[in-house]
Amino acid sequence: MFLNNSYKDKYLHIISFDIPVPVNYGGAIDVFYKLKALHGTGVKVILHCYEYDRKPAVILNQYCEKVYYYKREVNKSHLFKLKPYIVATRNSNELLKNLLKDNYPILFEGLHSCYFLSHSSLKNRKKIVRTHNVEHHYYGNLAKAEKDLFKKYYFYNEAAKLKSFEKILKHAQGIACISKNDYVYFSDKYSNTTIVSAFHPHEKVDIKEGYGKFALYHGSLDVPENNEAALFLVQKVFRDIDIPLVIAGNKISKELKALESSEKNLKIISSLNTEDIYELVKTAHVNILPTFQATGIKLKLLAALYTGRYCVVNSPMVINTGLEDLCIIQDDVEAMKTALKNIFEHPFSSKEIEKREFILNNNGFSNNFNCIKLLKLVFD
Repeated sequence: MFLNNSYKDKYLHIISFDIPVPVNYGGAIDVFYKLKALHGTGVKVILHCYEYDRKPAVILNQYCEKVYYYKREVNKSHLFKLKPYIVATRNSNELLKNLLKDNYPILFEGLHSCYFLSHSSLKNRKKIVRTHNVEHHYYGNLAKAEKDLFKKYYFYNEAAKLKSFEKILKHAQGIACISKNDYVYFSDKYSNTTIVSAFHPHEKVDIKEGYGKFALYHGSLDVPENNEAALFLVQKVFRDIDIPLVIAGNKISKELKALESSEKNLKIISSLNTEDIYELVKTAHVNILPTFQATGIKLKLLAALYTGRYCVVNSPMVINTGLEDLCIIQDDVEAMKTALKNIFEHPFSSKEIEKREFILNNNGFSNNFNCIKLLKLVFD
């Protein structure tokens, strides 16, 4: 419950790159729980969503004064335009008309939604951009992890366009970065930049003491970065240690699926809903979450720390997040194996839970804290 109601009945436009329901990937999680937090302050949100592979969601009406949907034009001709594909396909004149019906401030979710950020008719409007990543870094890293040559070319091409397009951020009056690493990058280029950490579904730490029976890696496995991390765990870390590994996620690659029959300690679970994933996070003895690109902040890391037992990561997953003291950080394969063996000999204790509560509650990760921080950026 929010104690600060000084923003009650203020209006805010939010332009979302996607319909944030189902709440089953990082960007959707951040947007949905931001809407919920803003609603708790009494702010009246006018939400604008680009629609392409999701249906309008009735639940959004609970948290928004008005919800508009616009068809995303996913025509391949946009691949040959100067603007990045993720921006050029989110271009609706109807959106611009709706923004011009009033003079309320506008929050653009991600560089994806910034097509109209520099439009002359919005010149005198208060405009804030929520950055979810340094997008050209993110797409460059996707290209490195991608094996399909066409997709690899697309990611590299998109990265170059995004780097050029990023200059549009000079038209924003504020930038709300999702992580410290992103803040370091953006604050060097643009004024009025601040950190507003990720919004998430966890109101409090809820962790089971004692032992779990397996290690868990979870993520959207159609994302090259996540597939690469899953293959790394199967082929390098768990291949010769007697610890069960569960990999949970949708759209499993053929390469990963082929390993399931040959690896005796591997179980792959797909077609899960969000509740199923969270139940696995809670029952695992350790959530193991390597990543090969240090962009944004990973919502699955916050989920593991709020609801899971031990958490083993590599440096890119956690450095400069403020969460380092809550994780076991190992970058070497053999060190990771040793850490896992040691963890499975020890129960997760109430003392560890208290440590989680203290750091998460006092280091700027609560939705209440970040909601007020965002509203100060928008309205003050």
